Amino acid sequence: MTRVKRGTIANKRRKNILSQVKGYRFGRSTKERMAKDAIAHAGSYAFAHRRDKKSDARKIWNVRINALVRAEGSTYSLFINALKKANIGLDRKILSNLAQFNPETFKRVFNKVK
Repeated sequence: MTRVKRGTIANKRRKNILSQVKGYRFGRSTKERMAKDAIAHAGSYAFAHRRDKKSDARKIWNVRINALVRAEGSTYSLFINALKKANIGLDRKILSNLAQFNPETFKRVFNKVK
């Protein structure tokens, strides 16, 4: 009988795992068990940090809005409260862009709320 070489699926799985960890340092890029662990951690960090990126963006928006509002002689919380009372439906992202790129327009919004 002719010889049959086995293990093609295992080799394929191993090759796939090791291709995902290219560029990692030390045993994480060459050893299957360490590579699996590295992939698992990388995936969980990527998931968590996608969420963190959104909250970081919102914090930056708040800082930008606050900077211009304080220059006008008010505070961020009073400004947001006044926006809600005046039924102006601009969200923080839009207000931040106005504050950064169109400060004159932002001042008009501020004066309308004030």
